[in-house]
Amino acid sequence: MLETLRTISRGNSSICVAVLDGPVDLAHPCFQGADLKSLPSLVKGDAQIGGNMSGHGTHVASIIFGQPGSPVEGIAPQCKGIIVPVFSDDRRRTSQLDLARGIEQAVNAGAHVINLSGGQLTELGESDGWLQNAVRLCQENNVLLVAAAGNNGCDCLHVPAGMPSVLAVGAMDANGQPMDFSNWGETYQTQGILAPGENILGAKVGGGTHRLSGTSLATPIVSGVAAVLLSLQLEQGETPDPHKIRQILLQSALPCDSDLPEETKRCLAGKLNIPGAITLVKGGKMAETFTSVSASEVEAAGCGCDGSLTNASEAIAAHQGQPAPTLVTAAPSPPAGTVSSNTPNLQNLIQSFPSSPTSVTQQPMMPNLSANSVTASQAPSELPDLGPLVYALGTLGYDFGSEARRDSFKQLMPPYDIGGGVMVPANPYDARQMVDYLDENISEALPLIWTLNIELTPVYAIDPAGPFAGDSYRALHELLGGQILAENNAEYVERVSIPGILTGRKVKLFSGQVIPVLEPQSTRGIYGWKVNNLVNAAVNAVQAEDRTADQETIRSTLDGFLNRIYYDLRNLGTTSQDRALNFAVTNAFQAAETFSQAVAVGMELDSITVEKSPFCRMDSDCWDVKLKFFDPENNRRAKKIYRFTIDVSDLIPVTLGEVRSWSSPY
Repeated sequence: MLETLRTISRGNSSICVAVLDGPVDLAHPCFQGADLKSLPSLVKGDAQIGGNMSGHGTHVASIIFGQPGSPVEGIAPQCKGIIVPVFSDDRRRTSQLDLARGIEQAVNAGAHVINLSGGQLTELGESDGWLQNAVRLCQENNVLLVAAAGNNGCDCLHVPAGMPSVLAVGAMDANGQPMDFSNWGETYQTQGILAPGENILGAKVGGGTHRLSGTSLATPIVSGVAAVLLSLQLEQGETPDPHKIRQILLQSALPCDSDLPEETKRCLAGKLNIPGAITLVKGGKMAETFTSVSASEVEAAGCGCDGSLTNASEAIAAHQGQPAPTLVTAAPSPPAGTVSSNTPNLQNLIQSFPSSPTSVTQQPMMPNLSANSVTASQAPSELPDLGPLVYALGTLGYDFGSEARRDSFKQLMPPYDIGGGVMVPANPYDARQMVDYLDENISEALPLIWTLNIELTPVYAIDPAGPFAGDSYRALHELLGGQILAENNAEYVERVSIPGILTGRKVKLFSGQVIPVLEPQSTRGIYGWKVNNLVNAAVNAVQAEDRTADQETIRSTLDGFLNRIYYDLRNLGTTSQDRALNFAVTNAFQAAETFSQAVAVGMELDSITVEKSPFCRMDSDCWDVKLKFFDPENNRRAKKIYRFTIDVSDLIPVTLGEVRSWSSPY
């Protein structure tokens, strides 16, 4: 019962809720007096009247933050809110990579709860590594990610709703029954709840209110309730615990009508039960039964969105030689009555794949938005004023941004000798030709868009600036030259590390993909992994301590260490723990020296973890990187653990103190 909840708490300003959606009209009357801030993202521009995603974002945000006495009274009006636009009005979709950026941004900004009224339809709830890392970040930092279950009307899943530790939200009608379009995939049976999703009032861009239906609108109801429950914890003198609130919401959920057994799966883990959740938060025991909360009782007064939402731009075209990133889409809603009860609607699935809408209405319709409290790294210098710090790993690439710029390079570059005096026309996409051209014309490095790629996907544009920009461009040119060498060459560069500052700027690549701009401050920290030299040096260091150490075993262990982080633990290098991890790899030679004793006796790498260090100097940000080794020939042998501490408070991380090691049976 929402009114009962309001008499107990309207939220606490120390609790922060992030909304990942379209742009939000913060000038709407329902937000006057609200503590809301929109963070810069890859989505350009303010909320636009008639904009599909602006309408969706404004409606969703108002359900949570609408102020008392305004046209809309939100569920948690006194909580702090941050808006991270991930969908733009000219595009209903975003990549899982860019969604992961938004989740990381929200976690770093101190969010306790993240609301995502959207997702991507998947067969088994699978997602790419970027989104997995972002969801894992939420779990590790005790941030509750609340995501829409999707509107396909089938036994199917969306991501991130179907991923571990996420709270999925389906929609129920005014009678407390699952709505026909609300998904009921198997994973949702243990981590999803139903909330009112029929004719929910919300804000309309430019003023006024509107009612819409869908899991998109049920999701912020649950996020708002979670924020109020966290506020109750705080007001009781407890530490806010988002993951505990998730369990309370699931534990207190009410079953659907027992007379309709076929509805059991569609009911997910149960229906939102506000009185029961309040009882558990206050330390009481669960009663035998709680009165079900009807849609009217939890209706969030809000400023609505009007106008039907139509499909926008097409998927991002892939660049030559570059796979398109996985897309998370906010697809259009199906017309009223087109989704059949209890049965997947094949036509709807085909039209909306790879992602489905999370808003379905009866006149008009609203689509779903789709596609993880920690403080950001703080340097004791002036760096925090310039932007977030990044220490990223990947490979170098370059882009032209437009056909005109590409053609200008093609016209300026000389014909290329492929051997035997045979000359071919210049090809600016050939990295060998580009390296030779820049060798004679280093100033031409400036009009190129340099990119840092991870598995062929551009994640940052590199834009050196300041008095050392020329040196940085020369370093990029040299590293690109190293990447095109044969893999058995001693100077072959397998990957690079790029430290820098996120500027808040973004660029559009030739493919149409938009990526953030990373600005290196100098050549410090811009390293190339000359893996062959690195491994040889590490082998020599280990054998200097133990001449009996097997060279191939050492090489295999070190290769595994490098590849483990790049492939299994790949990341954007924006959080403190990721910067510490990436720096540990850059310092692989030091790492090899630390675990020389383990590899010398035939042990192999088992796991790599990063934890906040309990010991650190003032004004620093210290993390412990732990390497655990095991004996593959004897599983009863104690594992060996090595720990070294890294301070990531400055642009270039540094190691602190001596490496510590100990044995453990686990």
